[in-house]
Amino acid sequence: MLRNVLALLAATLFGIGAASAQEGTAGAGRVEIGAFPGGGMFFTQSSNGNEPEFGNYAVGASLTVNVNRWIGIEGEGGGTVGLHQNFTVAAKPFTDQRSPSMWSYNGNLVVNPGRSDRAVVPYLTGGVGGLTLCPCGGVDALGITTYETYLTGNVGGGIKWFSTRHVGVRGDYRFFMVKNNDTAPLFFGNENRYGHRVQAGLVFTY
Repeated sequence: MLRNVLALLAATLFGIGAASAQEGTAGAGRVEIGAFPGGGMFFTQSSNGNEPEFGNYAVGASLTVNVNRWIGIEGEGGGTVGLHQNFTVAAKPFTDQRSPSMWSYNGNLVVNPGRSDRAVVPYLTGGVGGLTLCPCGGVDALGITTYETYLTGNVGGGIKWFSTRHVGVRGDYRFFMVKNNDTAPLFFGNENRYGHRVQAGLVFTY
């Protein structure tokens, strides 16, 4: 259900942006503020099979400074909201159990191969940051009783469509690598974990 909603949201935003971008010349400014009200974060199962795959609803915001037409520096922050789902942790099944909510924060380098001063701006990005598990929302059954923070790296890309000089829409994909932690709960982080994040939102430029 979550994936269907995300796909519909992304298609709607992209369609609006594509149509609007054809109406006139536009592009990114020196500073961009992004707002992402809709998205999803999906973690794959750990290599030993003890830590399950699961998905969360993702929201966030970003601030990008374009150093020139090809390079930008971005800071982003946000979180993922845990959802009720079924999974198995170390051979123990959980039914209708909420996954842990998380906070994330990253610093990224953004590369615009076709320049940023155009109505349609594809980009590549990568960076490092942190991910914090929240012991909230009834996740103590998963062994998450304290805040746990992990070092992360991310790579990905996306596309921005600007309807005017100051407003556009953005679709973004990231592949996340989460470094393991010796104090991690059994549910998440004893091994290196890998996740996929998809988001769609608005961009305001100045």
